[in-house]
Amino acid sequence: MLDDMAEVSDLPVLVIGAAGWDMVGKVKSSLTPHTSNPAQIRLSFGGSARNVAENLLHLGTPVTLLTVVGKDEWGDRLLRAIADAGANVEAVLQSNLYPTGSYLAVLDNNGKLEYGLDDMRVLSELTPKYIHSCEVLFKQASLLFIDANLPKATLRTIVSVAKRARLPICADPTSELLAHKLIPYLPHLRLAVPNSGEASILCNLNAGPITMREAINAAKCMVSQGVQIAIVTMAELGVCYATSETSGYVPPVRTEIIDPTGAGDALTAAVLFGLLNRMPIDDAMRLGVAAASLTLAYRGAVAPELSLEKVYDQLA
Repeated sequence: MLDDMAEVSDLPVLVIGAAGWDMVGKVKSSLTPHTSNPAQIRLSFGGSARNVAENLLHLGTPVTLLTVVGKDEWGDRLLRAIADAGANVEAVLQSNLYPTGSYLAVLDNNGKLEYGLDDMRVLSELTPKYIHSCEVLFKQASLLFIDANLPKATLRTIVSVAKRARLPICADPTSELLAHKLIPYLPHLRLAVPNSGEASILCNLNAGPITMREAINAAKCMVSQGVQIAIVTMAELGVCYATSETSGYVPPVRTEIIDPTGAGDALTAAVLFGLLNRMPIDDAMRLGVAAASLTLAYRGAVAPELSLEKVYDQLA
């Protein structure tokens, strides 16, 4: 499926998109509007691209991160942490205009997302001109991962540069409000990883919950539009996927949901790891589901103890 990726799997994955900090509150009982609710609140680093980057590093895959953070304490701490984890951050920008990106989430007492707010204005400084100045990074990478937090003009430039470099492109829509940004680029994607709501946007389906069969059909719909591997995540219901040759469903690994933040990013990173190491798509999917389950049981966006050994233990 991705033999050209496998031939250069010793090269870093180029990860472009959001990096910031998360504030996530999980209420202790039912959520009551218009008043203060007792909750457990945690702070951690976040951002879809950053999360994927850190998970890849935990799995032993080299990463080059391209993002923007503010010239503030959170930006400095984030860069130190991801660099200490092994990422190449030499091309990361620090902005004087905007603070480091942030995400605010409210979870119900079962760990499901009720509300999410994000402030990613800082990514407006990741301009097409700057992307062109970093073209060498595309030539030195094994594949590209992007998230839809990026400005439209920047996305267009990234896809153009990646195509010239013959670099496989993998993408996460990030949210239902941002998913439409990826529609023009579906024919160019090796991998797309939307959740069920985002898949509905990409395939122009009715909004609302979808069944397993509908999720498989949504994955097939994306393949018909040119995506080589389409994955539709369904939270606690599991994952559906499709290629031009096969389709399938992987049930969830039973686990207590402590915090859903970042579980999809862990799945994406593990699937990318599997594909880079020439795993069959079915095996790569199971690896992704196992990585997601480990993250669901951790209060944070990335499980710090995530490793290939722990992922295989979770499969067992």
